[in-house]
Amino acid sequence: MSRCHQFTPVTSRRDLLRTSACGFGQIALAGMAGQTLLATDHGLTTDPVIPVRAKRVIFLFMWGGPSHIDFFDPKPRLNELSGQSLNASSVGRSSSEGGDRDLGTLMGSPFTFSQHGESGIWMNELFPQLSKHADKMCVIRSLHTEGSAHGEALLRLHTGQANLVRPSVGAWVSYGLGSENENLPAFITISPPRGHGGAQNYGSAFLPAVHQGTAIGSAETPIRQAKISNLTNPSLSLDLQRKQLDLVQSINARHLQEVGQDRRLEGLIENYELAYRMQSTIPAIMDLSDETLETLNLYGVDAEPTDNFARQCLLARKFAEQGVRYIQVSTDYTWDHHKQVKEGSIKEAAKVDRPIAGLLEDLQRRGLLEDTLVVWGAEFGRTPTMENGDGRNHHPQAFTMWMAGGGCKPGLTYGATDEFGHSPVENPVHMHDLHATLLYMLGLDHEHLTYRHAGRDFRLTDVYGNVVHDILT
Repeated sequence: MSRCHQFTPVTSRRDLLRTSACGFGQIALAGMAGQTLLATDHGLTTDPVIPVRAKRVIFLFMWGGPSHIDFFDPKPRLNELSGQSLNASSVGRSSSEGGDRDLGTLMGSPFTFSQHGESGIWMNELFPQLSKHADKMCVIRSLHTEGSAHGEALLRLHTGQANLVRPSVGAWVSYGLGSENENLPAFITISPPRGHGGAQNYGSAFLPAVHQGTAIGSAETPIRQAKISNLTNPSLSLDLQRKQLDLVQSINARHLQEVGQDRRLEGLIENYELAYRMQSTIPAIMDLSDETLETLNLYGVDAEPTDNFARQCLLARKFAEQGVRYIQVSTDYTWDHHKQVKEGSIKEAAKVDRPIAGLLEDLQRRGLLEDTLVVWGAEFGRTPTMENGDGRNHHPQAFTMWMAGGGCKPGLTYGATDEFGHSPVENPVHMHDLHATLLYMLGLDHEHLTYRHAGRDFRLTDVYGNVVHDILT
């Protein structure tokens, strides 16, 4: 009897080609079927009839937490009583809930507010360019969440939960809708935060790896220097990479055929193919030389202090134009104003006002705003009481976010907080409600977009969340 050892071929070349045919055929079919195949690989247990209002999302993340009462939620009473103590009973706390407790010293806003557009959206003086687009905006003043620390709040914003490791919103969108462009990922995050949860904020967790966000740079790195890690192989030409990939894929396909369905392996195979195709598409998109001088000026490219965020917003438009489903752009960790809230707000608003206004105008004139949902916000707001003399602390109990385009009602202010901006008193919107509504605007039912893991069906909103129909067109 012959003995086999590690150098004995166990599969002939003919057998390898035969057993790999299914794998190569599937890859070829994916290329031919394109977006149809990708778009049908979703997690809906049924096909609910939901009108598709938005095809994609651009999330403008203000890392650190801007003060809602200093930007979009003016409080005359807060200014009137500035310097006085805030008793918990004044914000609706009963005696059993600590209503006699002193919450700190009230601090009025140092900014002037005025109404803008025909809709009369309230905004402070720090957004002169954005205020021109007030009638496009749907401002939600009654958001609330859990987690007074950045780490927990960021995870709740990006994944819906802070316990265990959960897929991010963008990963769920990718899983539910697939990609419109076979040469680009469905989820891209530009300058993502490396702290406060790090990669979990754009990870796929137990979803197939192909749904993880493709990161371009980090929030701590100027976008001029940003790149996608390991996108290109400096040691091999594209032809040699293709041959190497075909070999690896054939082995993976054979293994998959032997073990049956394995979504992790399927995701790995798809990731390899996507990474290969991205080498020829991503660099061209990230090159801004094809943009007109007028467009660059519109966003504030090559001007200070707008250049960095302007480039992110312009890239977001370019990726949206190419069919990427979920795009996040992030500021650095610079909105956390525990002191000098006035000086800090002035500085940070100057960086983002012109780029955001430019993005809205550019999307509209290209016909993209109608089916692109732009969302602005952060992990929480700030307290109406002072900290360190001239700053504000973290405040998950109430904060403001706004949307534009993508089927939200333009020129609407929804929800309200009490006279100090401490707690929602009208139409409260929890983070789970926001996520449910975002998915709904994309044509997805948050209760049916599930993935079975560890013996149970998981979803972005867990067992919570209600769609806020009042803000939808």
